[in-house]
Amino acid sequence: MSFSLLNIASSGVRSSSELLQTTSKNITNVNTEGYVRERTEFTTMVDNQVGRGETYRLLNEFAQSQLNRDTSNKSFFDQFVTEANRVDTIFSEESNNLSTGINSLFNNVQEALNQPSSSVARSLVMTDAQSLVDQMDRLSGIVLEQQGIVNEQLEVFSEEANSLIQNINTLNQEIAVVNGTNNASDASSIYNQRDLAIRELSELVDIETLDGPNGEKLVFMGSGESLVMENGTFNLFSLSGDPDPNFKELTLDVNGGKAVPLEIDASKLKGKIGGLLAFRDDILVPAQNQIGQMGLAIADAFNEQNKLGMDANGELGGDIFTIPTVGAYAYQDNTGGASLTATLEAGKGSELPASDFIVTYTANANEVSIQPVDNKGEPIGSASLATIPPSGVIDSDDITSGESFGLQINVTGTGNTGDQFQIKLNSEAATSISLATSRGEDLALASPIRTANSIDNVGTATISAGEVTSVTSGGFTTAPGLANGDITLVKTGAANEYQITDANGTTTFTITPPAEGILAQAGAPYSNYGFDFDIEGTPATGDTFTLEFNEGGFDDNRNGLKLADLQNGELVRKNVVTTAAADNHDTFNQAYSGLVSDIGVVTGQAITSASAFDALAQQSEAWYESLSGVNLDEEAANLLRFQQSYSASAQVLAAAQEVFDTLLSAAR
Repeated sequence: MSFSLLNIASSGVRSSSELLQTTSKNITNVNTEGYVRERTEFTTMVDNQVGRGETYRLLNEFAQSQLNRDTSNKSFFDQFVTEANRVDTIFSEESNNLSTGINSLFNNVQEALNQPSSSVARSLVMTDAQSLVDQMDRLSGIVLEQQGIVNEQLEVFSEEANSLIQNINTLNQEIAVVNGTNNASDASSIYNQRDLAIRELSELVDIETLDGPNGEKLVFMGSGESLVMENGTFNLFSLSGDPDPNFKELTLDVNGGKAVPLEIDASKLKGKIGGLLAFRDDILVPAQNQIGQMGLAIADAFNEQNKLGMDANGELGGDIFTIPTVGAYAYQDNTGGASLTATLEAGKGSELPASDFIVTYTANANEVSIQPVDNKGEPIGSASLATIPPSGVIDSDDITSGESFGLQINVTGTGNTGDQFQIKLNSEAATSISLATSRGEDLALASPIRTANSIDNVGTATISAGEVTSVTSGGFTTAPGLANGDITLVKTGAANEYQITDANGTTTFTITPPAEGILAQAGAPYSNYGFDFDIEGTPATGDTFTLEFNEGGFDDNRNGLKLADLQNGELVRKNVVTTAAADNHDTFNQAYSGLVSDIGVVTGQAITSASAFDALAQQSEAWYESLSGVNLDEEAANLLRFQQSYSASAQVLAAAQEVFDTLLSAAR
């Protein structure tokens, strides 16, 4: 009996000691990150003795997986909101407001119209034009700077992810060594380190885990790619830019180190890396493209209208802004020797969408397709087809299917079927637009033509001021003046019949009332002069009307009125895909307001989502901690209970020892 009592007491002391050790370990590691609390349980053996205790980690894997998922979502929106708030603030600053610069430019154009011969008023227009160019350059530069910051953070986060992947793989191998042995319970710290590394990895990208052989954890991305596999194999992240080296894309080094591009989908990638990429794709890329698109639309519209006027030197107007030419990025898999540059085709600024383009050589000789792509590089709408002319310059005249999108592409060299090039005209234009002249005298405020009614006319008809639509259609010489001299129009005796005379001779023709577009109704060659006029009222037989070059007409502001009216023109294209009945263009101010509004809306939505996922992450954290976290109150109660158990077992042991000693003494 004393022997059994001694064994039971010894067993109790040992088990209580193990329980005290487990409790002490839990209390000691209460502030250890990633620590999972442990519990020791015993089984009853023969003679009511306690068997060897088994210590295990109190871990609910479902709660752990949910915490990892919610951590990825929370990190995604936290990163997105942090970056987006900064850009939203930048675009909300009054000093960066392009609408202010646009309004100031056109307000000074209006002032110049009041005194078109004033060199001071003209100089103020050019000063504001330069300020607008500088403002676009500054705002675009800020966006480009943010893209550089994104690239730097991607480098840091990808290196951090690679370090965690390697660490998880190493810990997997250490766990595999002790798995299934008596040392497994002593390796709980390794399991804790691995779980912590997996959770930290979930902050960077969305991951899923599966149980592998020998206690290993296999780690996959949420989109399915393997990160940590069996037998010590793993894949690492890398960054590359194809075709644009400054536009970093996340890749995964698989198949013996070959970099395979991942399908980047922010909704699947998540984590800090996903948040960065989503911020770049959803805010930075559209913002940069829209700034460039607006700049090109303004510059092109101003240039084209200025060319239709006469400047202060009595010459036909020229370009006010210089439209940049950008180089296309060739894809690394190209096999041909072609190279491309691109610019905006003159007069096509309103046709340019706020997108990038992929130009691909088709199987047909000297044919390329032009495909607009969205901010994630996905095709938008249908590709256009164009034939490469002998000059190598592709514009709207060379489009055989679809539209040119306002592009003018210069091709040198020969490309092979499948060769691709990326054109980023919009994103690179805002920092490259400049003034072609700083002289206020180059503003073509006057119209190059003027009309007059003969003082001998007896009818009520008058000739309109005339409107110029082209200075390159044959109606003007390279020097100021009409190519065919003054034009004289005389009303004949027949109904609706007129006689027109210039250097081409005299022609009699009949118009269709109302008397609008007289030269167009006169037919060739008059209809190709690039200008026209109307007859208003009722002319009498013999009434004469003349049209001549506006020599000395420096106080004329007719073309300046059209320059000023560009502010109200819907000249900025909204969408690539549209219908004939759709309103697919905005004014300059509407376009910029839409850009600022879009950034604010996206940022606001992200803030709302961030709050929701933060609440979910807190709930998951509380659930996980309720199961796996150390509760000091509970551990303190256990400590007292196990101390009492230990003391009681020790007293039983002392009593057993005393009985045993008494028996030995009696036997002597």
